[in-house]
Amino acid sequence: MSRLARLLGVASVVLASLGGVSAFLAPFLFAAFGVEPARSSAMVVPLLFALLAVVSLVVLTSEFAAAQQTREDAARVVALLAVLVAIDAALRFVPSLVGASPIFLLMMASGYVFGARFGFLMGALTLLLSAALTGGIGPWLPYQMLCAGWLGLSAGWLPRTSGWRRRLLLASFGAFWGFLFGALMNLWFWPFAAPGVSESAGLYWTPGMTVGETLRAYGRFYLATSLVFDGTRALGNALLALLLADPLCAVLERWRTRLAWQPWQAMDEPA
Repeated sequence: MSRLARLLGVASVVLASLGGVSAFLAPFLFAAFGVEPARSSAMVVPLLFALLAVVSLVVLTSEFAAAQQTREDAARVVALLAVLVAIDAALRFVPSLVGASPIFLLMMASGYVFGARFGFLMGALTLLLSAALTGGIGPWLPYQMLCAGWLGLSAGWLPRTSGWRRRLLLASFGAFWGFLFGALMNLWFWPFAAPGVSESAGLYWTPGMTVGETLRAYGRFYLATSLVFDGTRALGNALLALLLADPLCAVLERWRTRLAWQPWQAMDEPA
């Protein structure tokens, strides 16, 4: 039963990720297949949100079942996740500087220490709770949850090390995701940002563009609107990781030892 629950958890994350990738890459897929979409994401957003809610429930259930099967304290596993999510969501109230925010460090460290599936839950649920606390609920939320979930998921795939090597590893990882998070999040609104704008503007997607034209237009849009903002986020992630990643991971590893945590290798390490 435990293995079946884990398989369902993995399958759910894969399904949500495939759906999310399709949503993020919609303008490029439209260009590749010559499809002209409606200029509205009204149907995509609730579907993605519902999918993420189901995925989070399935993955959380799989973690609980695995903890019971391996004689871990399942309630403490779920409680630890809840506490980490609450702490990280509260960090959203810390004043940020031009995109830099402390919330990404705990997502990275949790995924790194507890594994990919735990990291996915940590990222997705943190953005959900923080949006509820700050009033940031809108059509962008399921996209934010996916991006944060992928950040925690991929942190679980990083090679295990310690000391300055771990700090440098997580700092580089945080800097990379500082840019990637922004580049992905632009895609939820970019195709619909300026309906009716002439193609000569060169920054926005319009129906009829080829894949190459779409890529060049998005590249110009990103450089003009997001590079500096995302660069500040990347720098903030890197600096926080250099300063705090190693002691934070050490604390989380002590909790992992107490829980006898054993991440399931089929997803928590890449093939």
